Amino acid sequence: MTREVFIAHVEREQEALRGFLLALCCGNKSDADDLAQDALVKAYLSLSGYQNKGKFRSWLFKIAYNTFLNHKAGCRTMESIDEARTLIGGTEADASFVHQDLYLALRTLPPKERSAITLYYLNGYSIKEIAKITDASDNAVKQQLSRGRDKLKQILEL
Repeated sequence: MTREVFIAHVEREQEALRGFLLALCCGNKSDADDLAQDALVKAYLSLSGYQNKGKFRSWLFKIAYNTFLNHKAGCRTMESIDEARTLIGGTEADASFVHQDLYLALRTLPPKERSAITLYYLNGYSIKEIAKITDASDNAVKQQLSRGRDKLKQILEL
C-alpha cells in the first residue's frame, strides 16, 4: 500500500476510529486523541503487515484496541457510576456530549466488556469481527457482550 492510499484510508476511517477510542476512554477526548495518534503511527509503521485481505477499518481498530490495552488510557474501572461521576467531577468527559451517562457507565465495565460493547453497539461489528479484533473466541465475545449489557442495564436502570 502506498502512502497516498494509506492517507486516503485514514481520512475515511479517522472519525470512526476516534469515536471507538472515545468510547473506550470513557469520554476522555484527550486520551482518545493521543491513542488515535499512536495507533495511526503504529499502523503506518506496520503497513507491511496489512495484506488487503480484510477490511482496513478492522485492521486499524485491532491496532487501536491493542494500543488502548497497552496504555490503559487512564480509564480505570470504577465500582459504580456514582464513583465515576465523583472522580471526573465534570472535567474528563465532554460535558456537552449527550451520552455522558453512557460513558460513565462504560467506565464501570472491565476493558474487554467495554471493548465488546463499543465495537458491537457503537461501531456495528459482528461477533466474528470483534473476536478477530480482540483475539478472543466467538463465545468469549458473546459472554462479554452479555455481561456488559447486564451491567449497563443495571447501572443505567433501563
